[in-house]
Amino acid sequence: MVRIRLKKFGTKKRPFYRIVVMDSRKPRDGETIEEIGVYQPIEVEEKQVAFDADRARYWISVGAQPSDTVRKLFNKKNFTM
Repeated sequence: MVRIRLKKFGTKKRPFYRIVVMDSRKPRDGETIEEIGVYQPIEVEEKQVAFDADRARYWISVGAQPSDTVRKLFNKKNFTM
């Protein structure tokens, strides 16, 4: 199953995540199909989440399921699936 989830980058106490499309059986930092956005939890509220809404809609339309965390981030940006 294809999932839209977070891939962790950054250093200790300075996390940075990419919103990626990947196979659910792969490890968290494994090979991705496509990177569609970023999440920076230590930035100001307006700059925390940025993603390509068109690509997210495409992947959801072909059956990709967002993880719970990514779903919350989408809702934060008022993204409708």
